[in-house]
Amino acid sequence: METLGALAILVAFCLAIYSVVASVAGAVAKRPYLTVSGQRAVYGIFILLTVASGILVYALMVSDFRFAYVAARSNRAMPAVYKFAAWWGGQEGSLLLWSWLLSLYSAVVLITNRRKFRDMMPWVTAILMSTQIFFLTLNAFVEPPFQMLAVGRGITAVQDGQGLNPLLQYWTMAIHPPTLYLGYVGFIVPFAFAIASLITKQPGDAWIATTRRWSLITWGFQSMGILLGAGWAYAVLGWGGYWGWDPVENASLLPWLTATAFLHSVMMQEKKGMMKVWNMVLVSATFFLCIFGTFLTRSGIVSSVHAFAQSSLGTWFLGFLAIAITLTVILIVRRLDYLKSETQLESVLSRESSFLFNNLILLASTFAVLWGTMFPVLTEYVMGEKITVGAPFFNKVNIPIGLFLLLLTGVGPLIAWRRSSWDSLKRAFRWPAIMFVVAAAASIAMGSRSFYATICLGLCAFVTTTILMEFYKGSRAIAGKSEMNLVRAAIELTHRNTRRYGGYLVHMGIVIMFIGFSGAAFNKDTTREVTIGDRFTMGPYEFHVDKISDGDNPNYTWQRAEIGVYKNGQFLQELKPERRVYLVTEQPTSEVSIRRRLNEDVYLNFAGMSQTEENKAVIQAYIFPLVSWIWLGFGVLMMGTAVCLVPSKARILASKAEPVSEFAAEKVLAG
Repeated sequence: METLGALAILVAFCLAIYSVVASVAGAVAKRPYLTVSGQRAVYGIFILLTVASGILVYALMVSDFRFAYVAARSNRAMPAVYKFAAWWGGQEGSLLLWSWLLSLYSAVVLITNRRKFRDMMPWVTAILMSTQIFFLTLNAFVEPPFQMLAVGRGITAVQDGQGLNPLLQYWTMAIHPPTLYLGYVGFIVPFAFAIASLITKQPGDAWIATTRRWSLITWGFQSMGILLGAGWAYAVLGWGGYWGWDPVENASLLPWLTATAFLHSVMMQEKKGMMKVWNMVLVSATFFLCIFGTFLTRSGIVSSVHAFAQSSLGTWFLGFLAIAITLTVILIVRRLDYLKSETQLESVLSRESSFLFNNLILLASTFAVLWGTMFPVLTEYVMGEKITVGAPFFNKVNIPIGLFLLLLTGVGPLIAWRRSSWDSLKRAFRWPAIMFVVAAAASIAMGSRSFYATICLGLCAFVTTTILMEFYKGSRAIAGKSEMNLVRAAIELTHRNTRRYGGYLVHMGIVIMFIGFSGAAFNKDTTREVTIGDRFTMGPYEFHVDKISDGDNPNYTWQRAEIGVYKNGQFLQELKPERRVYLVTEQPTSEVSIRRRLNEDVYLNFAGMSQTEENKAVIQAYIFPLVSWIWLGFGVLMMGTAVCLVPSKARILASKAEPVSEFAAEKVLAG
């Protein structure tokens, strides 16, 4: 079985090389049969990597400890879901998952575009498969997943494995890594289309629609992966935070920032023929930052709970990045004439300028995060001493940037295309500005002494008012003409232009998340050593320690505190934080207990038994105001992303009534 898995990877590697050669030769020599054979090789790669992945997953599920990877990442006591999650719990398995996802994306791209872009698709195939060659090189020769445990010349097996890292044995870890990989891997698709359009000097911007759609899908996966990771940190690590500016966390954020900038600026290219070079740079930077983030995770040059151990993979990734970046820069420079803007910016007071400022601020945030992440590595390389950059630096730089982005989110819809007059701006900004003042004043009246939190809540009211005004104006116009109520009119309005109003829903999700972020200014915490019968207070809450117990199961031993939560003498809920020690690794972990509410979370962590007083448990108690709004905003953001992917009526009309453009159809339907 292991031989079949290794052979499948090796044959897939050979097919990837053939696909690149056949696709390029077919495109250059105008031989369609070669390009078709290159595409069919992609389907073969997907089948082969599915077989290889299936073999590895089967070995994990049945605890076949002859496999070195299974012995290192699984054990018999682990629940089945974590045995499956062990597929991406180690270096070799996660690289195989990456290759499999890339083969899946590639096959879907070729199937959905087999009758489009006939000149460009061979180059898209070649770019996708060039990346596949790199990862299959790692799978086949550098970090093979099918190594066996051997004694002498024979294969042996251990009685039980080491098991998955206990920190990863949590339900979100069965979803978070593959979702994040779907984002990382998926960003190669827009990159491949962009580079192929440069190679072929593709006329028009028809390829932009496909690129934008794929960018939105992968951006959605990346967003989901980041937020699931934040939820994991909040519920598992025991310190109550959801974002610690960890290097690997930052690595996942970097391509999200540039992809967000691309999704905004690409509209300028579609509608105005502007920012073509800028968009090429953004889509390329997004792909390279995905590879760079993978390099950080796997090279071992940064210390992180998310990173793999020290390995030799860093050199391979740096080599791939150096070659890919060099070739991309050369191609963009040689195609500068082809990428000239068709129109120029007419006024600073225009929606075009707001898009430009939005991009600049997002790029400033990207640079700040990248610089802070790499600063310890650079200082160690140059000075021989690692100077760590902590959360205070990132907060000091990125909080003002985030607030300015939030402001631009509300300003953009209020400004007209091309240019706006001062009178029109005064009318448009009146109600949002009033709501900003009201919300900020209410925040101060309720006890806020944080400048950033007050401004954040005011800006959230500003942006919310802007979005509601946009929906109200459009819905009222439709309701007046078709005798619908406002709710049905709002649904109809959204269906007529899903990109625009789905985008507003995404922005609304961001606003709700910022409300949650602002709550961090009001956090409270205390640490107590307690025994059965003790009571302690924090803020308006009183905690009664009712029971402290212990026990075990085949996977871990545990100690649990049962603590009643009271407010104003009224019982609210019993929380049961738990301390676990996994038997195989002897690694302790926390199983926190949380009372979640929209206004605030009560969060208890069992930190272990006291080192100074016998039979006393150390309990860390926190109050986190508004943190549940982050998860609520995440849901709204994903809903808005899904709406953006639904074809709008304008697009359907445009496809049925050629040569009417999508933009023209949108104008007709929007009135």
